[in-house]
Amino acid sequence: MAENLGKWKFGLQRTRQKVFGKLANILAGKRSVDEALLDKIEEVLIEADFGVDTTLKLIEAFKEVVRGNMSWSEETVYFFLKKRIVEMVSFEKEQMNQYVIEKPHVIVVVGVNGTGKTTTIGKLAYRFSKDGLKVLLACADTFRAGAGEQLSVWADRVSADIVQQKRGGDAASVAFDALDAAQSRRTDVLIVDTAGRFHTKMNLMEELKKICRVLKRKMETAPHEVLFVLDATTGQNGMNQVKLFHEAVGVTGIVLTKLDGTAKGGMVISIHQKLGIPVKWVGIGEGREDLLEFNAESFVEGLFE
Repeated sequence: MAENLGKWKFGLQRTRQKVFGKLANILAGKRSVDEALLDKIEEVLIEADFGVDTTLKLIEAFKEVVRGNMSWSEETVYFFLKKRIVEMVSFEKEQMNQYVIEKPHVIVVVGVNGTGKTTTIGKLAYRFSKDGLKVLLACADTFRAGAGEQLSVWADRVSADIVQQKRGGDAASVAFDALDAAQSRRTDVLIVDTAGRFHTKMNLMEELKKICRVLKRKMETAPHEVLFVLDATTGQNGMNQVKLFHEAVGVTGIVLTKLDGTAKGGMVISIHQKLGIPVKWVGIGEGREDLLEFNAESFVEGLFE
């Protein structure tokens, strides 16, 4: 965890320096809490993309705690915020190699173009392979030119098998064939890449639903996960994307990419609170090691170093 904490601090440095540096200046030397101070804290949290609703919840909870005793120190304010944020973003989870009971464990990866979806799949495959799991990749993105080649490069890089068809083929058919192959080969994890799409592209959204239906027809419990890849730099604007994909195919978790390139790290809290969907993985770079399994304590330490 210590090694990962360093990566969390690196990934959140823009949020910490550009936004929470202001919080440090606001609290410096303060020995009491008043409405003016609370207003300034509120502004900082909203600027960090916590979202208005989540920020108000934090401020109201803080008021309740300090009611009748406004002589709080800077350290106590930090302690409260860290403790409450950990509670907000914690969720029940299991390690991947602990819950691959029914082989294969099927993961469908969805999202819009440009979020780093295929790169994320490569990083996931690397993580699972490193844990001793046998991985198969399915290129069900038959829409975008070069998608198969890009995924093949990652398959070679992480020593994973791949199933694909020519461009323009039926994406659901690719997913079905990949699941059939994964079952026959006793593969541990099948990761299905899908075409990047905006929610306004109804034909592609219907294709995505079809992929999930076909997988379920082949294996009743599949897909076990639907991961939405979200670009952290989009901030609150990305929330609507997640919501609409969730309505279509039931998103079970979020991979937040490019966190190191934005000061909007607070959106992690907003996602958990507004959508009730956990952030499961966080991308902080282009390397295959630059994908962190979400950890609430490390996330908060990275914010409030």
